[in-house]
Amino acid sequence: MTALPDRIRELTADPEASFVLIAREGCVELLTGELIDVEVLADIPLHGEDGPREVFAMVPYRQVRERGFAAQDDGTPLRCLLVAEHERTDAAELAATLPSARIPLHDGGFDISDEEYAEIVQRVITDEIGRGEGANFVIRRDYTAEFEGDDRTAALTWFRALLEHERGAYWTFAVITPGHIAVGASPEAHVVARGGVVTMNPISGTFRHPAGGATRETLGEFLSSTKETEELFMVVDEELKMMSQVCSDGGRITGPHLKEMSRLTHTEYMLRGRSRLDPREILRETMFAPTVTGSPMQNACTVIQRHERAPRGYYSGVAALFTPNAAGGHDLDAPILIRTAYLDRGRLRVPVGATLVRHSDPFGEVSETHGKAAGVLGAIGAIERDVAAETRDDDAPAPAVLADDPEIAALLASRNTRLADFWMQPQDVQPGGRFAGSTALVVDAEDRFTTMLAHQLRHLGLDVTIAPWSEVSDEQIDSADLVVSGPGPGDPRDGSSPRIVRMQQVVVRRRAAGAPLLAVCLSHQILADGLGIDLVPLDSPYQGVQKTIPVFGQNASVGFYNTFTARVAPGTTRVDAAEVAADASTGDVYALRGQRFASIQGHLESILSRDGYATLERLVAHALA
Repeated sequence: MTALPDRIRELTADPEASFVLIAREGCVELLTGELIDVEVLADIPLHGEDGPREVFAMVPYRQVRERGFAAQDDGTPLRCLLVAEHERTDAAELAATLPSARIPLHDGGFDISDEEYAEIVQRVITDEIGRGEGANFVIRRDYTAEFEGDDRTAALTWFRALLEHERGAYWTFAVITPGHIAVGASPEAHVVARGGVVTMNPISGTFRHPAGGATRETLGEFLSSTKETEELFMVVDEELKMMSQVCSDGGRITGPHLKEMSRLTHTEYMLRGRSRLDPREILRETMFAPTVTGSPMQNACTVIQRHERAPRGYYSGVAALFTPNAAGGHDLDAPILIRTAYLDRGRLRVPVGATLVRHSDPFGEVSETHGKAAGVLGAIGAIERDVAAETRDDDAPAPAVLADDPEIAALLASRNTRLADFWMQPQDVQPGGRFAGSTALVVDAEDRFTTMLAHQLRHLGLDVTIAPWSEVSDEQIDSADLVVSGPGPGDPRDGSSPRIVRMQQVVVRRRAAGAPLLAVCLSHQILADGLGIDLVPLDSPYQGVQKTIPVFGQNASVGFYNTFTARVAPGTTRVDAAEVAADASTGDVYALRGQRFASIQGHLESILSRDGYATLERLVAHALA
C-alpha cells in the first residue's frame, strides 16, 4: 500500500488545500495542484511554460451563456485544478482507509413542495410543450438537509460509501476545494474525445429498483413504457445535433444498452464520430446534455430560466479532465454532474430533475425526483439502503445481469426497428453524390436539427453552409443554389417575433425569385401560411412522434416534433401553386411542392425518420429540378 491515504489525510486537514479523487475502472486517482478560476472554456490553460499539461475543470451550468443561451447567473466558478501530481491506487484498498462513521442528516426535505413542483410540471406541459416551445424539458428541484461535522470529512465518508456500495457509475468522485465541495457517482459520460474520436452517451429513463432488486418482469414493464422510449429517442436526436456540429462524419449510433446501477437502471445509446476540434471547443459546442436540459437546447435553457426558482450551480454541468496525449494535444473525459451531493458548511444539497414530455403525469414526475434523490442519499449511506438488494450469501451465485436475459435483450433490440438505418451506418461523407457541384444554405431558426440536415445534404453531394436566422444576409439567401429554411420552436403565426418574421422573409424571398427552396417544419408552416393555408394548434402536440405519412405517391415513416400544423379540407390535393400531401381524415398538411419549392412538416433528419434520407433526396431533387 502506498502513502496515498496519509497524503489524503493531510490534504483533508488543510482547509486551503484543493484535491480531486476520481474512481474509474477499479482504480482511484488523486489529483493535486494549483487552483484557478477562469471566465470561459477557451481560457482553460491547457499549456504551461513546459508544454501541454493536465487540467481538471468543474464547468457550471451558467457557462451555457457562452453559446448565447439563457441562464441564471449565480457566480458559480469555472474552476480549474492545474494538475501537478496524478497518483493512482486500488479502489478497495483506499476505501478501507477512509472515514466510515455514519453521518446523520436532519431537517431534510425539498426546497419546493410536491404540490408546487407538480404545478410547475403542469405549466411546462401546457404552456411550453403545448405552445410548441420544445419536445421535452428538465426542471429540477433540490433536496437539502443539515449534518454535523466537517464538510471535507463528510465528503470522504460519502465517497467511501459510494466506492463500497454503488456500481455501474461512469465516474465516482470527490472534488474538494475551498468554498466548493462535491461528491457523487455520475452514470453518464457526456462527451469523451480520445485520439480524434468523439463519443457521447445519451442516457434516459429512470427505473428505480423495487425492494429486493430489479427483476425481468419489473424491468420489462419499464422498457415497454411509451414515455420512457420516446424520451430516450428525443435525447438521442438532440445529442446527434451536437455530434453533427463537432464531428466531420456526423455521428454513428450503437445500442441501445442497459446502464445497471445499484438502485437505478437506465437505457442508453452510444454516439461516435471523428473531430479535429480543440477539446475545449468540443465541450463548448456540446453544452449541455439534453438529458438534463431538454430539446431544442436553446429554448430549453429559456424554459429552465423561466420555471426554476434558483440558479443551477454545477448541476447539469460537467466535470472535465483534459489529459495530454501523444499527438501533442489533449484527450477529454467529461461526465455530467448529476447524482451529486454538494456540501457547504454543514448543509447538503442534492439537485434532481425530471424530464417532462407530452405524456408526463405531474405527480409521476414528482415521484421520479423522489426516486433520484433517494438514490443518491441511499448510495452515500445518508438514508437506509435496500439491504436485501445488496446483501447475499458468499456462496450464492452472482445475481443475473438483466441485460443478458433474452427477453430483455429482445425488448431493447426491438427499439431499433423504429429508427433510421442512416444513423446506424458509418457516417463518412464520400466524394460525389447526386447533387455534387451544387451549394446549399441551411437557415437555422434556433433548432440544431439543422446540423443533422446539413450532414445528410452533404451525403447527397451538396456543399453546405449553416447560417443563424439572425445573421443570414440577403446576399447569402440569393446566391445559394438551394436554400433550406429550417425548423425551430414557437408559433408560426407570431408576427411579433423577429425570428418568425425573418424566416418569413427567407421563404418569401426565395419564392419571389423562383429559386430552389426546401422548407422544414416551422418553415413548412410559414410556407403554407403564405399560400393561404390555415395554421392551427394540434389537439395534442407531436413531440417525438413517429408517423407513416403520404408524400406525393409514396408512404414514408417520419419523425414529428410539432405543436402547430397547416390544415386543409380533407381530400384537398392542390392549393394555389402548390400540390398538397395531407392526412385523408384530418386534412393536416404533411408536405407541399410546386415549381422549384418543396416542404415537409416532419423532421427527415431525425433518428425516428426511417424513410427520411430517401424522402429528403426526393424533395431536394424536386426543388432543384
